[in-house]
Amino acid sequence: MTHKITPHLWFDKEAKEAAELYTSLFENSKITNITTLHNTPSGDADIVSFTLSGQSFMAISAGPYFKFNPSISFHVKFKTKDDVDEMWKKLSKGGKVLMELGKYPFSEMYGWIQDKYGLSWQIIYTKEKFTHGIVPALMFTQDFTGKAREAIEYYTKVFPASKIDVITEYGKNEFNEKEDNVMYSQFSLANEEFIAMDSGFGHTFKFNEAVSLIVKCKDQKEIDYYWEKLSTVSESEQCGWLKDKYGISWQIVPTVMDEMMADKDPKRIARVTEAFLKMKKFDIAKLQEAYESA
Repeated sequence: MTHKITPHLWFDKEAKEAAELYTSLFENSKITNITTLHNTPSGDADIVSFTLSGQSFMAISAGPYFKFNPSISFHVKFKTKDDVDEMWKKLSKGGKVLMELGKYPFSEMYGWIQDKYGLSWQIIYTKEKFTHGIVPALMFTQDFTGKAREAIEYYTKVFPASKIDVITEYGKNEFNEKEDNVMYSQFSLANEEFIAMDSGFGHTFKFNEAVSLIVKCKDQKEIDYYWEKLSTVSESEQCGWLKDKYGISWQIVPTVMDEMMADKDPKRIARVTEAFLKMKKFDIAKLQEAYESA
C-alpha cells in the first residue's frame, strides 16, 4: 500500500539502530531501504525507509540539531492487555514515563512513554475495531494551544480524501484547560489517520523538525499545490522542507525521489543530492536532469 503521508524521524546518528529496534518490536514490519547521502551539511547522512505494522516511516541520521519531544507522538492500539504490557516493557527500556501504564477513564490500560531515543509513544488497549495500528498524534502547545480545531479543519480542506471523525472539547474547568479547546480528535488526511489535541498545561515543548510529515507528490503540479497551501515560514524552506502556520514541519517530495534514492549507482545519488541541496521547493525536471545526466 502506498502512503500519501509518511512520518519522518530526525536522529543524530541512530536512524539505522532505531529502525532495527522498532521493526523487531512490531509485527508486519521491515526495513525497505537504506541509502547514505554524502557531502550534506551534516556530513554523511543515512536515510532509512521502513514500515511498522504496515505504517510507512522514514528516518535520517543528520546530526544533533533537533530533539524529539511529546508534541508529536505515535498512538499504538492493541487488542489485548498482554500485548500492551509487552510493548510497554520493550519500549520503556532506557526511556522516560510520561503517563504511567494503568487504567484511565478512556481505556482500561494505557500509558505514554518516551523511548531511549526520546521518541514518544502512547500505548493503548482498545476493544474498538481499527484499521491503523499506529497513528500520529499532534499536541498543540504554547502559542499554538487552542489552534487544534482550526488546524484540523484547514488540513482536511487542503488534502483530498480527508474527513473529521471525532472532536471532543474540554468542559468548564476540566483538567484546568480552556473550555472549548480540543481535548481529543480523530481525523484523516488522504486516508491516513491522525489524532490531535490542545494542551495549555505549561509545556516547555512544541512542534519542531525532529518529527515532520512527508507528502508524496506524483508531479510538479502537486508539489506546487501543497507548497502554496502549507508553507508560511520562508526561512524554514529548504530541500523540500517547509513549516506551516501551526508550527508543523512538512516535506513536499516527488514520488520519483524514492526511485532515485534507491538507486545503487552512488554517482547518480551524489548528483541528485547536489541538485536538491540547492533547492527550497523541489523541481522535478531539474532532479530528473541530475539523475539522468552522464
